[in-house]
Amino acid sequence: MAAHAGVVSAMRKTVETLVPESLAPPGGHYSHAARFGDLVFTAGQLGMRPDGLHTCELGFEDQARQALANMLAAVRAAGADSSEILKVTAYIVGVENWPRFNAVFAEVMGTARPARSVVPVPELHYGYLIEVEAIAVRGAALAESRS
Repeated sequence: MAAHAGVVSAMRKTVETLVPESLAPPGGHYSHAARFGDLVFTAGQLGMRPDGLHTCELGFEDQARQALANMLAAVRAAGADSSEILKVTAYIVGVENWPRFNAVFAEVMGTARPARSVVPVPELHYGYLIEVEAIAVRGAALAESRS
């Protein structure tokens, strides 16, 4: 299959991987965020504190706040902010935590209202109750539409 020349040259741009000092080092072979042009993709973020201590013994709301703070730190390290997040995916243990996640998400995200998916799962690594990831675009002027 032949590729269009513009697509091939675009694919040769550099993917930048980011491991911000404001987050604990990754626990595996990955980066906290990757940037391609103005697109930003974060790895799934657990509620681990920046010093590497786990918060899995804390309640759902505290884990959610820390996981979202880690997600935002990864987004900011890539040069974007919460208003430039296009999509958030949250993996939560226990569908009964969904309303709690809604409340914490609204608190943390403020006026930013990205597209979002919440996926109930049976368990997460280390016994955490939530993991979140985001896709953002740097330099975006997002406008709310009611169409």
